[in-house]
Amino acid sequence: MRACPGALDERHDYLMSVFHALYAALGPSHWWPAETPFEVAVGAILTQNTQWNNVEQAIANLRSANVLEPDSMYNIPPEQLSVFIRPSGFFRLKTQRLKHFLLFLRDSCNFQMEKLAQIPLNELRIRLLQVNGIGPETADSILLYALKLPTFVVDSYTRRLSVRHMLVPEDISYEDLRRFYMNALPQDPDLFNEYHAMIVRANKIWCLKKAGKCIACPLQHLLTKAI
Repeated sequence: MRACPGALDERHDYLMSVFHALYAALGPSHWWPAETPFEVAVGAILTQNTQWNNVEQAIANLRSANVLEPDSMYNIPPEQLSVFIRPSGFFRLKTQRLKHFLLFLRDSCNFQMEKLAQIPLNELRIRLLQVNGIGPETADSILLYALKLPTFVVDSYTRRLSVRHMLVPEDISYEDLRRFYMNALPQDPDLFNEYHAMIVRANKIWCLKKAGKCIACPLQHLLTKAI
């Protein structure tokens, strides 16, 4: 592993070198594609275990039915909601998860999502993780992309790139990997947003699951640099 726990300055410099190299190669990502914070949250729940194009179809169904607002979605029967989100897969399970989240919104902010951003980040994250069906990745996606709060999203793409650059051990936990990035980077939601988006894009172009295209990757020169 390249980064030792105490080498925060070196870790910061290395991670920012990764960021600047990817940004120079890819340009801005403009994530997350949605019209409202609530739409972001719905997308974060629906994208669990499915491809984004399937989520887009489900979101389009909800928009066409005029139920892409928290109070409207809360009031429709689960059977009807399941029909709308069927393209996202596991639609009965995801209907339950959306309903649990909607109940949380009703009780926490009277369906006004923007008010959630007034709750301290750590407290709000704990409360989100208590919602049935919302795990760490989904919670952090909602916090970062919907509410613009400074938390780092960890997913399989984050893990793959981090392990291949020998920054962390393969068996690192979600929370430890999240802290690895958050402790070394400025607490800037715009930076966290762009950084995670570029990690995802880099994985889809160069850092492929079976074998990385390291020679063509803009991060190739960093693989030889110990931090």
